Amino acid sequence: MCGRPHLYGMISSGGATLETGAGCADRCRANPHGARAEPPGAISSEDEFQDAAADRPETRMSDIEKRSGDENSTGVVVKTKPRTRKPSLYKVLMLNDDYTPMEFVVHVLERFFAKNRDEATRIMMHVHRRGVGICGVYTYEVAETKVTQVMDFARQHQHPLQCTLEKE
Repeated sequence: MCGRPHLYGMISSGGATLETGAGCADRCRANPHGARAEPPGAISSEDEFQDAAADRPETRMSDIEKRSGDENSTGVVVKTKPRTRKPSLYKVLMLNDDYTPMEFVVHVLERFFAKNRDEATRIMMHVHRRGVGICGVYTYEVAETKVTQVMDFARQHQHPLQCTLEKE
């Protein structure tokens, strides 16, 4: 073993490697440093090695290779499945007032909440008797849009109907 670093490798085979130690000793014994015959295209100086390394795309060792120190080791690829949470749901609440006609409330429930006539009447009566009623349960964005649509529609028809949303 001579202890001198030697650059050995073919550019066309994916890059050059810097070699010292036992592999070097075998080559140096067969061909002393001054008389070493390089294969065609082999890198013979450190400058050529740096130039060849600059031309190659950068490769990185995996964590397994870094720990084991062996560039030829294999590892297990573990795919993690991202966990998706169900979105929070919000109740759209309609508030009772003494001025909005019952028929208008039924119309709003049919139009914006896709309720049939019987269900819309039942919800309207619940709001009338208890002061508040659930029109539907939706994700935040949908609930917010429905509240805005109902409030705008009521204002256009000059009714003080109030609608809010609340986390379920």
